[in-house]
Amino acid sequence: MNSSQFVLSIHKNSDIHAIGRYIENQIDENWQTLLHQNRDKLLDAFNKVDDMAYGVYCYKLFRPIHQHLKQAGLYPSPWLPGDFNSSREWGADQSDRQRWMWSAIASQEEKALGTIVTMIFHDHTQFRLPRQPQAIALTETSKEAVVATLSERSTDFKNALEFQVEYAEYLQSLENRKRS
Repeated sequence: MNSSQFVLSIHKNSDIHAIGRYIENQIDENWQTLLHQNRDKLLDAFNKVDDMAYGVYCYKLFRPIHQHLKQAGLYPSPWLPGDFNSSREWGADQSDRQRWMWSAIASQEEKALGTIVTMIFHDHTQFRLPRQPQAIALTETSKEAVVATLSERSTDFKNALEFQVEYAEYLQSLENRKRS
């Protein structure tokens, strides 16, 4: 489905699952091309600012999707791929991590339609996406309901700390080391 077809279909039927399929399709069509076209810039960014380079990549990947959503009268909050502070990350090792974030989607009339969850697979040792980013659609919209649903779907998600909590614990551990 191209962006024009998407805009027309969403005007007729605001279905979070159709929105999710559209976003998945856009990711599928563009994620590798975007990596190849911006490889040098992204590698340079990773060497300078480490993991923030993935934020640059996500901005480039999701920007056209945002434009299409806006044309369809849809508004993600926060912007896709989601709020880093409430995200959760885990992985077998530093070279194969995944971060799950989400954005609630509302219509122009401010009607909550559901939530798009994005999964970004990444490497902490070098700039690399081991797998294609993914998106799933949920009918839930509150943070509590989204967390509960994702916790049912994934034990890893359930056991991972929210970024704000993880970061606070990290800062506390640094403070404790200073005192020792």
